[in-house]
Amino acid sequence: MQIFFSFKRSPTAVAVIAVCLLAVGGALVFSGASRAANEPKAAHAQRPALTVSTAQPQRTSMPIRLAANGSIAAWQEALIGAEANGLRLTEVRVNVGDVVKAGQVLATFSSDTVQAEVAQARAGLLEAQATAAEAAANADRARSLQATGALSQQQIQQFTTAEQTARARVEAARASLDAQHLRLRHTQVRSPDSGVISARSATVGAVVGSGTELFRMVRKGRLEWRAEVTSAELRRIKPGDKVMVTAASGATAEGTVRMVGPTVDPQTRNGLVYVDLPASAGAGSAAILAGMFARGEFALGQSDALTVPQEALVVRDGFSYVFVIGPDRRVQMRKVNTGRRVADRVEVLSGLEPGVSIAVNGAGFLNDGDLVRVATTPAAVSAVSPDGLIQKTPVARVVVASVAINSGAFE
Repeated sequence: MQIFFSFKRSPTAVAVIAVCLLAVGGALVFSGASRAANEPKAAHAQRPALTVSTAQPQRTSMPIRLAANGSIAAWQEALIGAEANGLRLTEVRVNVGDVVKAGQVLATFSSDTVQAEVAQARAGLLEAQATAAEAAANADRARSLQATGALSQQQIQQFTTAEQTARARVEAARASLDAQHLRLRHTQVRSPDSGVISARSATVGAVVGSGTELFRMVRKGRLEWRAEVTSAELRRIKPGDKVMVTAASGATAEGTVRMVGPTVDPQTRNGLVYVDLPASAGAGSAAILAGMFARGEFALGQSDALTVPQEALVVRDGFSYVFVIGPDRRVQMRKVNTGRRVADRVEVLSGLEPGVSIAVNGAGFLNDGDLVRVATTPAAVSAVSPDGLIQKTPVARVVVASVAINSGAFE
């Protein structure tokens, strides 16, 4: 009762105590709210969000290649025509795509008329030979009587001239007979070389003139790739260089440069490079045919290059970047220019120096300035050895502590 009475008699003290209690309560509430707001951030900053691997740029021997486009064409194309004139075609023995050998009969013409002319020429030769024998006998008798004076010198000369004329007629008849035999052989159209029939215009029953085209043939079945190369690059190509040719059908073949064209097209400023294709890629194969479009790469040697794993490259806004890990364990985004690609290695032309550590796996989820932690668990990335083989190189693991994706946090 005395305490109550005392408070009642001291209202100022009661007010002071109430204000103190309110201040202490507000401070406790504010401190709790601040601690509650900071605890999630600290927990988020310490939670590993992503595990990636790191690697260092490496000096690698990479092949130098020159890409070009062109067309597949026949090495040489032979035109096979009719040599007999005015004869009827009776048989055609081959068709487009057939593989033929040199001397093989491709078509035949009617030979009845020619055989009759051969018989007539043979009879003419026999007649000429008989006339020549009689003239030779007369000349011999005249020469035997020359010493007796029974015949004048003019008569003896006439017998001698008749003998020579008869011999000449024999030779003419023999030549006529040979011509008819040759015409008889021309009734059979034979292949001038081994190859593949690429076109046929011969029709049974047609009467054709001498020189009419009957067939076209790819000689030896050989094909070549005629690559169009800019005039600035022609000097880098030499006969004997190897070329990997890929046809429009997807078939591939390794060719060899036979010749670099001596001229450049004044319209396109491109020159032709003639590449021999192997016999397995001949016109008898449906994979690579004359007239196909093809692209290829010329092997021009090797050179050293600074390379990084392909997985370390991040493409953003049309440009290539890598993430370099600094001493403070924060990543820095570097813009790089890329070049050749072999297996999973990519050449870096500029923007990166040797000896730095770059993020590999998971680099696509990083942003410039992200804090990372290097782990001790080794991983392995592949590298290209000078002989073109894939080798494994141990690298370190990296744990990303803070990664932002779009507008939110990656958890």
